[in-house]
Amino acid sequence: MRIMRTAARELYDVVNATTRTHRILRDRLLFVAVVSIAIDLVCALLALLLERHAPGSDVKSYGSALFWTSTQLLTVSSQFRNPISDWARVLDVLMEAYAITVVATLAGTFGAFFHRRANEREQERERAEAGASTAPAG
Repeated sequence: MRIMRTAARELYDVVNATTRTHRILRDRLLFVAVVSIAIDLVCALLALLLERHAPGSDVKSYGSALFWTSTQLLTVSSQFRNPISDWARVLDVLMEAYAITVVATLAGTFGAFFHRRANEREQERERAEAGASTAPAG
């Protein structure tokens, strides 16, 4: 249960930007989320324009295009066929490259966060120990 309390406290601290480290993580996560949503919406429009008249394409509406681009950016598979037109295939490759980049960036961001938090906790322990050793005997 201790691990769950620690995780919940850290999540609370990230949302509220309690420390500089928490604020950095929150800001980076928000930036990636906003940019990814914008890219998803733009790519859906492009996919619709590139694929809607292609024979055999599953992309026939903005909703189906948004579903397809969202699954591509989330790197999950869907029942939709691969793009038919050459430019839509290029778009697909670019979206996949973006998705891989986001995953790698998030991995690095979380790694840096955990490293900084471990250093902060160690400094807090050292300060507490130093304070306890200099406290007057009572």
